[in-house]
Amino acid sequence: MPGDLTGLPAYLTGLPVHLTGSPQLPSIQTYPLSAQTNSGTVLDRILEARRAEVEHRKCVLPETALKYGAKAASPVRDFYSALSRDGLNIIAELKPASPSRGIIREPFDAPELAKGLSEAGAAALSVLTEGEYFHGSLKNLRDARKAMGLPVLRKDFIFDPWQVWEARANDADSFLLIVAVLSDSLLRDLIALGREIGMEPLIEVHTAAELERALAGTAKIIGVNNRDLKTMAVRIETSLELIEQIPENCVAVSESGIRNHEDLVKMRAAGFDAFLIGEHLMRAADPGAALFELLGQPRVTREQFDAASAATDAKNGTWQN
Repeated sequence: MPGDLTGLPAYLTGLPVHLTGSPQLPSIQTYPLSAQTNSGTVLDRILEARRAEVEHRKCVLPETALKYGAKAASPVRDFYSALSRDGLNIIAELKPASPSRGIIREPFDAPELAKGLSEAGAAALSVLTEGEYFHGSLKNLRDARKAMGLPVLRKDFIFDPWQVWEARANDADSFLLIVAVLSDSLLRDLIALGREIGMEPLIEVHTAAELERALAGTAKIIGVNNRDLKTMAVRIETSLELIEQIPENCVAVSESGIRNHEDLVKMRAAGFDAFLIGEHLMRAADPGAALFELLGQPRVTREQFDAASAATDAKNGTWQN
């Protein structure tokens, strides 16, 4: 429906009509994507669906309203610094489903998951916001961010400046840009816009050629996706093949396919600063305990963590009945 504001932050749903639902407003500038949409791959189908949805939402909520929302949003948390700490920096991903795996976690409680993963030692969170294929939402992002104090990456298929403003208006601290689906000029423009409003994006690559394009676009956070987005096949070796080409002044992130502490240690020794892990955590009965184990810590359940916290509070005299 043209006037549907479902899932928007409260401060946007109360805006005047001229900011929220005028189909007659001039359309925002659009850019060509570099990926084709006629080959029938999963990636192509996702992009086609996202373009149609974004065009609809731009009629419902013009960029003017999102800029207002961005000014009213919570202060940006430093995503770059969170990934630059010495040690095993995990970007824990909240992902309800995927095209290759179907439903991954159900029921899905974003605030509870965010809190548990933060307590278990995550450096940052990534939250899927694409709805049709990944069952994500911007509401999940907002709810997760409110539940803890870590920076949050918006994980989506972003190809329009409108989506960057939408991310910030919904309290995102960073956002994903996939080099494979963006032209060089659009990549540079979206990176520049993110920085203008305080967000340093994660630039995702899968090949040496994409990495070269990312660096030419002044990327500071490089994510090497071990998953081929066209075939969905995962090769952890992809990260090892590209790490030598990532400059020291960039944060290097390895994404997908990391299953255990040994994988993390191997990738850290190779030169990676951070690691994006989603499905492994989301399939665990207790994602926080699974993250403890990945980090090489004793496996602690949420119940054990809560009991230990209560005991510490009681000892320090801060326990309240």
